[in-house]
Amino acid sequence: MDLVSEAFAAVPRIAFLPAEQRRHADEDRPLPIGHGATNSQPWTVAHMLRLLDVSPGDRVLDVGSGSGWTTALLAHLTGPTGDVIGVETVPALVEMGRANLGRRFSWARIVRALPGVLGWPDEAPYDRVLVSADGGRVPAELEAQLAVGGRMVLPAASLMTVVDRLDPGGLRRTSSGDRFTFVPLR
Repeated sequence: MDLVSEAFAAVPRIAFLPAEQRRHADEDRPLPIGHGATNSQPWTVAHMLRLLDVSPGDRVLDVGSGSGWTTALLAHLTGPTGDVIGVETVPALVEMGRANLGRRFSWARIVRALPGVLGWPDEAPYDRVLVSADGGRVPAELEAQLAVGGRMVLPAASLMTVVDRLDPGGLRRTSSGDRFTFVPLR
């Protein structure tokens, strides 16, 4: 079993869904969590996490944390020597995510996004950045929050994209060519 599969086994999706969606937890499709947001399709989340290649001890930013599932999965992958910050724009989802995350991962937290600010630049740089919403492009604001050697995985204009920071001024952007549908990045 690979590390992402282990994380999925340790952090079941059902615990991060509203009560009315829990019967669908094993279905491989996005599920609504309210406020126009979804809990992403498990296959897609696993694909993104494998591309992200999180290591124990990494500092990770989770943009669009929603119900907190991806934040918890990332916290499992980083382990207690890591630091995971989930960022969400919708206050009710921040509260839902915090409640779902609970105290299980003391090295992970969910914060409300600041108006007009992408990510969480005050605590940058990050080793890994996961973006679970599509802004139609690769935001320079998030690229600026990547540490040297860091990696970001995100949908950009429906294409799954990987951004690697090679050195302080150098970035490499690659796309798998696979198309995905995500809620808009707000």
